[in-house]
Amino acid sequence: MKLQSSKKVINGWAMYDWANSAYNLVITSTIFPAYYDAITTIKDKNRNIISDDVSFLGMHFKSGALYEYAISFAYLVIAVLSPLLSSIADGRGNKKRFMQFFCYLGSAACCLLFLFTKERLSLGIICCILAAIGYCGSLVFYNAYLPEIAPESEQDKVSAKGFAYGYIGSVILQIVCFVFVLVKPFGMDEAFASRLSFLLVGLWWLGFAQITFSVLPKIKKTKTEVTLFNKGFTELKKVWQQVKQMSVLKKYLFAFFFYSMGVQTVMIAATLFGSQELQLSETQLIRCILIIQLVAIGGSYLMARLSEQYGNIKVLAFTVLIWIGVCIMAYFIQTATGFYIVATLVGIVMGGIQSLSRSTYSKLMPETKDTASFFSFYDVTEKVAIVIGTFSFGFIHQLTGSMRYSIIALVVFFAIGFLGLISARKSSLIQK
Repeated sequence: MKLQSSKKVINGWAMYDWANSAYNLVITSTIFPAYYDAITTIKDKNRNIISDDVSFLGMHFKSGALYEYAISFAYLVIAVLSPLLSSIADGRGNKKRFMQFFCYLGSAACCLLFLFTKERLSLGIICCILAAIGYCGSLVFYNAYLPEIAPESEQDKVSAKGFAYGYIGSVILQIVCFVFVLVKPFGMDEAFASRLSFLLVGLWWLGFAQITFSVLPKIKKTKTEVTLFNKGFTELKKVWQQVKQMSVLKKYLFAFFFYSMGVQTVMIAATLFGSQELQLSETQLIRCILIIQLVAIGGSYLMARLSEQYGNIKVLAFTVLIWIGVCIMAYFIQTATGFYIVATLVGIVMGGIQSLSRSTYSKLMPETKDTASFFSFYDVTEKVAIVIGTFSFGFIHQLTGSMRYSIIALVVFFAIGFLGLISARKSSLIQK
């Protein structure tokens, strides 16, 4: 029976991107990294770093490296958890319940960041980790709904709609938070305004997610026996056995693994790079990220249109080439203007590569009712890539004292991803 899409369900599904993308923009990319940098570094009047050493759990780190390690740890946790959870979700038909749990965990952690001060560094790092786990965990189940609410012919557009909703929603809240940080109404100082932004993100995420939860269908059970410990990784292994028999999908996932190391690390580290390497002010950093988000709205739709004409894998390969160029430019830039140019290029390709990667995988995977297990495999692939990418970036930063050297590793990751996509495309042409 042919899947019939429902406009109400699709719009409701896309609203979860609207809800959670505020976390990705405010917490991951802009105000939180800028606030974190402000309270963990000592700078002179020209914003040159005098000291950026911090202590966490009795160990000493460069402040930027500690942040990157924290994110890396969060993604490692979710990479371990997601196959277990998605197996249960497929078996019991309760994707929505697990999606709700992680949503509430993430939004609560964002709200608690309101209490994060210089004297409460451990609280800030722990809440940062929990928020990332909540965000990533909920996306395992959110992504798994895609092939169940839209036929293959519509999945590129539906996936792009989700990312576009996310960019629009996150920019709206970012502007509100931006006003608080710059205008400082009601006599609040900049630190309080930043912490208020974290609280608003948690409430925004929690509130708008209710629209999604009110329309997403409950999927019928597909298994009768599901046990957390003996089924979770068995399902993952089963997916891998199927992937190994599918040449194009296997090569695509290899490429996805490597270019994801670069994409996600750039998004996580961009603000700290601008602050610590280029001495940009918080206002300049937020302006850059807003440029990225606004350009990305059109970028996600542009990539969907291009994929219709040239094919998904070909467009992804071209996009990865642009990412390589972005990293090379970032290594050499010394001014705010250069950072703005790079930010514009990142915006064009950021939404497109995420949206197109998700829909390409959805198209290449075999027909199955165990969609959460297959998307768990996809998410584990991405999360392990992020663990390696962010850890490598942080380790090189800690070792050399400069993020510029860390960028070299990202160029290598993107290059391997590009070669993997070329190989996948050749295999797909042979199969045709």
